[in-house]
Amino acid sequence: MNIDTARARLRPVSAMDIDDLVHLDSDPEVMRFVSGGTPTPRTVIEDWVLPRAESERRRYGTGTWVLCDPATGAFLGWASLRTPRHSRRPELELSYRIRRTVWGRGLATEAAFALMAFAFDHLATERVFASTVAGNTPSRRVMEKLGMTLSGIHVGDETDDSGMTPHPLHLGPDRYEVEYQILLAEWQRRSLRWSSAGDLTA
Repeated sequence: MNIDTARARLRPVSAMDIDDLVHLDSDPEVMRFVSGGTPTPRTVIEDWVLPRAESERRRYGTGTWVLCDPATGAFLGWASLRTPRHSRRPELELSYRIRRTVWGRGLATEAAFALMAFAFDHLATERVFASTVAGNTPSRRVMEKLGMTLSGIHVGDETDDSGMTPHPLHLGPDRYEVEYQILLAEWQRRSLRWSSAGDLTA
């Protein structure tokens, strides 16, 4: 289904978007906190990213939505809701990626807010969470504007000279991940104050 916000339209991703997805992931600045700036190969998008999104949509009603300019249809980025494979609780992972030319306009916040509303109001989820590397301040700011709060810190498999997992404070901000979340009860409380996605600014 399509989802309209104050300034954009979200529609399910399809094969017609492959060129735009490849172009988006070819921008080193866009990919800085995703892959260290390395572009995503076209074959990965064709053979894994798109089929996975389509499978999510068929099975759960989730997946990836392309963010478009409602007047011109221009590709602005994407936002997604994904069902964790190994989770037993009703929760969804939120992600988003926006073209650098439209950074700073609040579009990531607007799109993410719309998908959170869809998740809580139509998909009966109890928790929405999102992750990024600790140094990705713009993405963390989006999560905080959405009312999400820090819920976890993930160091991964890195060890120090003694073989112990180092404390995050001893690592650089690009070497560990942070997870944010919002629960259904908090969403419902905040929704009383939020009348629309257009009320949020970045």
